[in-house]
Amino acid sequence: MKGFKNALVYIEGKGIVKTSIAIEGDKIVSIGGNEPVEDLIPLKEGYLVAPGFIDEHIHGAAASDAMDGTIKDLGNIACAVAKEGVIGFLATTMTQSVENITNALTSVKDYMASDPKEGARVLGVHLEGPFISPAFVGAQPIEHVQTPSVAAFKHYQEASGNSIKEVTIAPEVEGSLELIKYLKEQKIVASIGHTNATYADIKKAIEAGASNVTHTFNAQKPLHHREIGTVGSALLFDELNCELICDTIHVSVPAIQLVLKIKPYDKVTLITDAMRAKHMPDGISELGGQTVIVKNGEARLENGTLAGSVLRMNHAVRNVHLKCGEPLEHVLDMASLNPAKNLGIDHERGSIKVGKMADFVVLDQDFEVVATIREGQIIYQR
Repeated sequence: MKGFKNALVYIEGKGIVKTSIAIEGDKIVSIGGNEPVEDLIPLKEGYLVAPGFIDEHIHGAAASDAMDGTIKDLGNIACAVAKEGVIGFLATTMTQSVENITNALTSVKDYMASDPKEGARVLGVHLEGPFISPAFVGAQPIEHVQTPSVAAFKHYQEASGNSIKEVTIAPEVEGSLELIKYLKEQKIVASIGHTNATYADIKKAIEAGASNVTHTFNAQKPLHHREIGTVGSALLFDELNCELICDTIHVSVPAIQLVLKIKPYDKVTLITDAMRAKHMPDGISELGGQTVIVKNGEARLENGTLAGSVLRMNHAVRNVHLKCGEPLEHVLDMASLNPAKNLGIDHERGSIKVGKMADFVVLDQDFEVVATIREGQIIYQR
């Protein structure tokens, strides 16, 4: 039987322990059992077996973007992020024309239907835009911002084959609360983002069913002592799960530490929000038809606006543990169990537990990825 023998493993509910794991097919069938287990890969002293990472907010990698609208590009992204320990991700769209978004969603539907065995699994779509505030478009083209409505969303959901799992929305915009209520009914994550929302707006959004905050701090109304805005509300309300881009560029180390001090750690989710320049050399790239300059780990539009990241998920884990001082077990949850809970798939993914999918990342002592295993199959090995 394949698995890991006498390995250092992060087990849900037990912490990091020395144990053996047995895999049958795509599932974990035993932890700490007596059956003979043959290692999936050779393990050196100090290697850590952790739950495979889940990235609920990523646009692209390796010169491909979800908005390119092809099966080939989605496969390219899937294989690239496997190198970071990611076993599953939401293909994230952006504000573009209805035609372009529809085309991208149709490609995701077709890609998922093909059930590819290579790379990380596309778990669905994060629709980031077009239902955002013109006041906080960030790196998204303002001319394609769309008024939120249930009818407009239904068009996109149909094109995606019902694969949209998360929607970024500005709750202060007219029509948003009705859409948030509908998303809640459909068990789709309504995520507050690209927004000028006040405390009162956020409170109404939570009452309507919003449960997530898109890349906390970025492209949203900042905290002020007389109006705590979107950022202050994200920190205040435990109902809200906070996404964080922990490259220490989008969000500084003290700001990350502030979130970790205030929020329950199971309400923080690491994302990369990466664009096509990830896994590529520095130079000129592109986002939604806009020129992006990538230099020293930063991706910016020509006007200086941050345009997504080139962050790798394993480096986000390393940053939060080593630079921010958060316990490793907590950080591993932020990259695996927390997004799984957020997306409602924690019954089958997100942690190492008997009966769950055999999804693992093997990390060396520098948090570099040795191997990534999805559903019992090696999808990347260094």
